[in-house]
Amino acid sequence: MKNMLLRAIQHKEKMELIYLDKNNLASQRVVQVYKINDDKIMAYCYTKRAIRTFKLDNILSVGPVRKRMGA
Repeated sequence: MKNMLLRAIQHKEKMELIYLDKNNLASQRVVQVYKINDDKIMAYCYTKRAIRTFKLDNILSVGPVRKRMGA
C-alpha cells in the first residue's frame, strides 16, 4: 500500500480510500496524498474539502480514482 501511495505522490494522482474512522465507521474518500510518515499520511480530502491526516492502519483499501463511463 505504501508503494502505491508513494507513486501517487510522484505522479500527482488522486487516490480513492476506504477509511475506518475513530468511531469504526467506514467511508469512501478521494484524496491527493502529500506526505507519508511511518504510521499516517497527510492528504487533501476532496470529500471533506480539507487537508486531513489518515492513519495507515485504518485504511482498508486504496486505489487510483476510477474514471466514470461517459464522463
